[in-house]
Amino acid sequence: MTDVTPRLTSLAHGGGCGCKLAPAVLQDILKGMPQAAPFANLMVGTETSDDAAVWRLNDQQALVATTDFFMPVVDDPFDFGRIAATNALSDIYAMGGTPILALALVGMPVATLSTETIGKILQGGADVCAAAGIPVAGGHSIDSVEPIYGLVALGLVHPDQVLTNRGARAGDVLILTKALGVGVLSAAFKQERLDAAGYAALIGSTTKLNTLGAKLAGRAGMHAVTDVTGFGLLGHALEMARGSGLTVELTARPPLLDGVAALLEAGVRTGASGRNWASYGESVDLPADLSQAARDLLTDPQTSGGLLIAVAADQAEALLALAQAEGFDRAAVVGRVVEGPARVRVAA
Repeated sequence: MTDVTPRLTSLAHGGGCGCKLAPAVLQDILKGMPQAAPFANLMVGTETSDDAAVWRLNDQQALVATTDFFMPVVDDPFDFGRIAATNALSDIYAMGGTPILALALVGMPVATLSTETIGKILQGGADVCAAAGIPVAGGHSIDSVEPIYGLVALGLVHPDQVLTNRGARAGDVLILTKALGVGVLSAAFKQERLDAAGYAALIGSTTKLNTLGAKLAGRAGMHAVTDVTGFGLLGHALEMARGSGLTVELTARPPLLDGVAALLEAGVRTGASGRNWASYGESVDLPADLSQAARDLLTDPQTSGGLLIAVAADQAEALLALAQAEGFDRAAVVGRVVEGPARVRVAA
C-alpha cells in the first residue's frame, strides 16, 4: 500500500460516461452478434439502443433491468460512488420504472487504494440507493487495474406504461430536464481548472436522481423518453429519431450548467466529444455558421444527465411545471419532432 493515496482520476484513462465505447465502435462490435431468439415476454431488447431491457412478468408488472458502471469522474470517493449510482438508476427512471433493488459492481486496484477509500465509494452508492428507497442487495467485486464502480439496477413498471425511445410523434415538443456541460466540467476538473462553484454545479447535476421518469409513466402525451449520457445530446436524440423513424430538430443553444460557456471558450473539451461526432456526424445536419464550441457542447458526454422527453405539444407546459416542481429547475424545451428521415437537424 502506498503512503499517499493518489487522485482517483489519475488511476483511470477515462472517467464517467465519457469512457463509454464510441457509438461507431459499439455498433461495429455488435453487428457480428447473432440475433437473439424471439421471446414473447421481452418487451424491450436491443432493437433501438434503449436505456434498459423490459420483461413482462404478468398483466400488471414488467421488470426493468439495466447495468451501468465506469471509472472515476471526480477524486472524492464518496462523490464518485454517488455519481455512479445515480447514473445507473437513471435508466430505470427513463423507462418509466420505479427501482426495487440494486447490485454493486466493484473493480478496484486494492494494492493502490485503501479499504477506507473503497468503502467510501460503496457508501456513496448505498446512500443514493437509500434515497431512491431501495437496498444494495449484493454484487460482485474484483481486483482491477483501474477503479470501476456501478450498479445492476432492477425496477418495475406497468406493461402498458413502459416508456421507450421509439415512440416520438411528429409535432412533439422535446424537453430536457438537466442543463448540459458535465463533460466540460469534468475535463476542467481533471486539468485542475475547475473552481468551487463549477464543482458544485457538477456534483449537483450528476447526483440528482431522475425520479421524474417514474411519474411520467401513464401520463397523457408522454410519447418517448431517453436519458442523455455518454453519447451527448446529439447522439441520444439520434437514437430517438431512428427508433421513431422521424427527424429530431434541436436548438443550437440548450441550457448550460454554470461555468460551462466560459470553459468552452477557453478550449476545454473531452476526447469523447470528438469521438462522438466522428461516430454519428454524418446523420446530423448543422447550420453552416455553428461554432466548434457549440458543436462540441451538443456532443459533450453527460454523466448522469437529464431525461430527453418527447411530449405532445398540448402537454408540454404541464410537463415543464411538473419538472420544476420536482426540482429540475433547468428543464427547458430543446427542440421538436418533425416529419422526415431518421436524422437530427440543429436549428440555425
